[in-house]
Amino acid sequence: MRLLSQLFEQNREWAEKIKEEDPHFFEKLAVQQTPEILWIGCSDSRVPANELLGLLPGDVFVHRNVANLVIHTDFNCLSVIQYAVEVLKVKHIIVCGHYRCGGVIAAMGNQELGLIDNWIRNIKDIYYKYLNEVDAIEDEHEKQDYMCELNVLEQVTNVCYTTIVQNAWHRGQELAVHGWIYDVKDGLLQDLDITIDKLEQIPEVYLSSTKKVASARQSK
Repeated sequence: MRLLSQLFEQNREWAEKIKEEDPHFFEKLAVQQTPEILWIGCSDSRVPANELLGLLPGDVFVHRNVANLVIHTDFNCLSVIQYAVEVLKVKHIIVCGHYRCGGVIAAMGNQELGLIDNWIRNIKDIYYKYLNEVDAIEDEHEKQDYMCELNVLEQVTNVCYTTIVQNAWHRGQELAVHGWIYDVKDGLLQDLDITIDKLEQIPEVYLSSTKKVASARQSK
């Protein structure tokens, strides 16, 4: 119980510090949130979005789950994306994984872990897709880190394959989806050099309507 009491005390100290820097901060925050970024990250306690970006509360809309997955049957994640895109009008969606991700590493093995086996099955699909490429890497840590990167890239495309994001582009809404990765060893982010910001970058088989991309091309 002492720990919980300490957390309340730390919260009061944090709130006072914020108010010293900006006396009206919480008054403004209470009126509305206007973030330009949706962050889809891992639940890992070492990867706090606001802190590692150096941003304040209200600057980032956040969704986190084990291994930063975007699954088309996960209505929790899809609801977050829809609210961020259609209501908050975010301009950037960042899918951020991290090296040595426990969920990714677990998916690369064959140990039965319980309920989470059903969740990380989605990562096993990615591993199987790139099996020859990944297993060609001899160093085990490098292999795991590469899988963490591949997982991010796959989740970026999953975000873009949603009708939510595609409809936003069709409306002409400014929106870019990025893939980043975080290294817990040094606290630094790395851009994986994947950014998708228009329908034309989506393979036709994943388009919600081929008429939309045709319309977008004609309007150029």
